[in-house]
Amino acid sequence: MGHCLSKDLKAEGAIKALKMAVGKLDKCKGVIHHSDRGIQYCCTGYIDVLKKHGMKISMTEEDHVYENALAERVNGILKDEYYLDELNIDYKESRKIVAEIINLYNNLRIH
Repeated sequence: MGHCLSKDLKAEGAIKALKMAVGKLDKCKGVIHHSDRGIQYCCTGYIDVLKKHGMKISMTEEDHVYENALAERVNGILKDEYYLDELNIDYKESRKIVAEIINLYNNLRIH
């Protein structure tokens, strides 16, 4: 629902993606937010946004990537189907392409 292509794994990018997702939801209260245990998802700023919107927090067990299959699938699609990791493009262009791919995946692709 939300995304942010960031140059690092700092919390700011994750918070930006979370706020984008919150903006797309009619209501957040009771929504279950699932993530891995990355520092960006466990930090106070990120947790505060979840709590502010009444979202329930769910996290994987430590180092268990199979519990986060949807996010890993999207990352795999970006690499395996769109070859995003092999393109020789700058950061600005990468952000544009990621937004287009996510829109295609979420809104146009038949699931």
